[in-house]
Amino acid sequence: MNGAWEKRSGSSVGDAAPHSLKIHYNEPAVLSRLTQRLESQLEPLPQDRRIVVVCVGTDRSTGDSLGPLVGSSLSREDHSLFDLYGTLDDPVHAMNLSDTLEKIARNIPQPYVIAVDACLGQVSSVGCIQIGSGPVRPGAGVNKDLPPVGDIHLTGIVNVGGFMEYFVLQNTRLNLVIKMSDIIAATIRQAIRNSRANRSNPIPFAMPD
Repeated sequence: MNGAWEKRSGSSVGDAAPHSLKIHYNEPAVLSRLTQRLESQLEPLPQDRRIVVVCVGTDRSTGDSLGPLVGSSLSREDHSLFDLYGTLDDPVHAMNLSDTLEKIARNIPQPYVIAVDACLGQVSSVGCIQIGSGPVRPGAGVNKDLPPVGDIHLTGIVNVGGFMEYFVLQNTRLNLVIKMSDIIAATIRQAIRNSRANRSNPIPFAMPD
């Protein structure tokens, strides 16, 4: 949904915020670095706190399809360790975002929400995937007033922002969006598995003699 997870005075949509990680999708260590960062955020969570993945976007726009592509990829495998909202079949977008968040709050006590969205940024940042604490702000890049989403976010910078955002999103390369979505989906899948597996199979504690 062309989200901007930070849009401060003097900052461009898609610029990296302090304490965030931004890495290009074709960097050799991209998957391991993103997974380690997300896993470090998930491991301290209580085992009974439910993880919810909200993938924001629509398949009616190439650039904005990043979120639904991630959601569809995650939906094809067992996702019993988390709840999933936002796929190509059932997208979460501007028209139903508020209702979706209300549904999550009503049905899941204290959910830990991982938000996924596309965003626009500087030329040098196109192709980068970002992960950071706090919510993504869907629609901020196209001046839409929508509720923030997430305790943590993963966003993909799919194209250049600053002018004619709707046209830019419509003319974003699908190849780039698919490659980025594959990495984001793999990151989420592996980080959740690792964090929950580590909790359910703790290292035995050796008692002193």
